[in-house]
Amino acid sequence: MATTRQFTLKVNKGKTIAQTITDRTDYATNPEKTLKGELVTGYECTPFTADAEFLLSKQQYFDKTGRDQGANNVLAYHIRQSFKPGETTPEQANEIGRELALRYTKGKHAYIVATHIDKHHIHNHIIINSTNLDSTGKFRDVKQSGRVIRRISDNVCLEYGLSVIENPKPSLGHYGTWLGDKKTPSQRETLRKVIDDIIAQKPSDWNEFLEKLETAGYEVKHRGNRISVKGNGKGFITLNSLKDDYTETALRDIISGKRNIPYTATYQNRQKQSNNLLDQIQRCIVPKGSPGYDRWAAVFNLKQLAKTFNFLQDNDLFEYETLTKKAQQAKDDFNIISSRIKTIDERLPVISVLQKHIGTYSKTKDIYADYRKSGWSRKYYTEHKESIEAHKDSKKAFDNLGLEKLPTIKTFQTEYATLLAEKKSMYSKYKEARQHMQEILAVKQNTEQLLGYKENTKVIENERV
Repeated sequence: MATTRQFTLKVNKGKTIAQTITDRTDYATNPEKTLKGELVTGYECTPFTADAEFLLSKQQYFDKTGRDQGANNVLAYHIRQSFKPGETTPEQANEIGRELALRYTKGKHAYIVATHIDKHHIHNHIIINSTNLDSTGKFRDVKQSGRVIRRISDNVCLEYGLSVIENPKPSLGHYGTWLGDKKTPSQRETLRKVIDDIIAQKPSDWNEFLEKLETAGYEVKHRGNRISVKGNGKGFITLNSLKDDYTETALRDIISGKRNIPYTATYQNRQKQSNNLLDQIQRCIVPKGSPGYDRWAAVFNLKQLAKTFNFLQDNDLFEYETLTKKAQQAKDDFNIISSRIKTIDERLPVISVLQKHIGTYSKTKDIYADYRKSGWSRKYYTEHKESIEAHKDSKKAFDNLGLEKLPTIKTFQTEYATLLAEKKSMYSKYKEARQHMQEILAVKQNTEQLLGYKENTKVIENERV
């Protein structure tokens, strides 16, 4: 799991371009934060002389292009990537940072990656030179770059078997705080931990549970039908306000054996089960070696997993039932469009043939009329055989179609043009519907394979409906 944030580096007030770049790179490569520099790497530059190399490339850029953006000139881009405590090593974090920067810049810009280990959480500082490698252009900061960086970071994290954040939200505080920096647990968190420890001791009944709470230093008070507890000199807390598995009803059921909840020794280590597909996928792949991961790895790879995870996330497909309905809807939508195009394809040749018959019928109408007036003369037939037979074929075609009144060629021309235009307009929809159907069906089967929802599922490579 990693959070990301990007900053643009411009000239600091009262400083030169060189001083601004040096300040930022010096902070990133600080030996005290990077294991004496062992956790600093560079791409197309030497990490500890990156400031001078960045500055030289900017001078070369000005010499080649003559462009100077003044105060708006972006010198570099700074990405901070913070990892969940205990989920990765400093060395792996640095690899992930390098891969993130390489994919984001497409290898066209020099950068350094410095992994800091001075906080409770490991985090990367990635400094990207805004000037490209041949000093002829600048990095184009894409629209919604924050989202793009997060997406790339999530993909790389998944490929390394790390978890990702399901619904990332910007933090108003320090960028690593939410990841688990050491802080005093809340009163409710402390109480939940105490309850976990008591439940692990398997109290025989409700009264023994309350006695153990008192032994742990909590004052127990009965308020009507509610029980409140107080500890550490703070105010009373009702058990029902703890919610989930800590309400009075839930605890009574757990103690009596009516409810089976796998408590561990501490509240923080107990992971609440969820029907959310993204949570289930991450439980299967982290850590590696789980049955779900082994099932996946036997058929797929982690890059496919990243695509599956992102598709589910982007399309708000958090429940298997919803995914199944969406997959069926995609098939239905594709079949409707496909069926209509097939109908048009069958009709267009018929129109072409009918147009030909109408033209033939009109050209040979007078000859056939004279043939009939001649009393079906054999001599006349011999002289005009080709036209007479063509006229008969056209008449037979009309009779087979049950046409009581012969349409005009213009009518068919209009219909043909209309159908052809409809087919052309539907073709782009056809390709989009087919691609979406193939993608969601593959995601559905990938999800089923990983989570074991269905046995003997196969990947859909080329869906044909």
